[in-house]
Amino acid sequence: MNQPRVLVLRAAGTNCERETAWTFAKAGAEPEILHVNELLRDPKRLREYQLLAIPGGFSYGDDLGSGVVFANQLRTRLRPEIERFLEDGKLALGICNGFQVLLRAGLLTGRGAFDDPPRATLAFNLIGRYNDLWVDLRIVSEKTPFVSGRKIVSFPVAHAEGRFTAPPDVLDELEADGQIVFQYVDTNGRPTQQYPFNPNGADRAIAGICSKSGQVLGLMPHPERNIRHFHHPDWKRNERYRGLSEEQRLTCGDGFELFRNAVTRAGQLVG
Repeated sequence: MNQPRVLVLRAAGTNCERETAWTFAKAGAEPEILHVNELLRDPKRLREYQLLAIPGGFSYGDDLGSGVVFANQLRTRLRPEIERFLEDGKLALGICNGFQVLLRAGLLTGRGAFDDPPRATLAFNLIGRYNDLWVDLRIVSEKTPFVSGRKIVSFPVAHAEGRFTAPPDVLDELEADGQIVFQYVDTNGRPTQQYPFNPNGADRAIAGICSKSGQVLGLMPHPERNIRHFHHPDWKRNERYRGLSEEQRLTCGDGFELFRNAVTRAGQLVG
């Protein structure tokens, strides 16, 4: 496999860039962490990469709302290069704050590359506060190359504005087009609105969606925090981790597959 280059794009307040880059490196990519100001000075630098990742954190302190300032920079100052990036078949990933950025930039609900204005948002959690816990998710669509197999995975969440909400017609469209990729599920594996299984009250239990092309994926939970066997709080009691070699344990967490899938597809774009 050719080694793709990954741009891990950060801003003031981003705090998950190192673990995101580390995971991409473990999956076989060549990641580079870059402050958005560097890209704004020379937007054509985006052409050097096959995958764009916007990690979690609190970009610009979330002072105007989570991801709002960062999203405006993408939409107003980087739009031509991002459109070219996606036209070339490249991939983009947003995790937690990165999901907020991509969604508010219009990169997930558009019929083309951008939707202006965006037709969905991530509102405050219904419990009215920041929430940090582990959740189970069902992969309900394989429209995006980031995922493979319709199954249940476990990732942690850590956010205050993570409630996916949109008008009913937009939700219907996302569902019909297979853009709803992750849903929060209960102990029986069924989508739910019940807390704490659905930690924020998201419409239709939506935890992550992809663009119509499948090239852009955004999700609130953190896959980069479940990479090694000991990342999950139940790893001592979970039989799936028994009998594995030490090497296998280092990348057997549910989140690693998402990064490996992305690197495999991005590697096909390396010239």
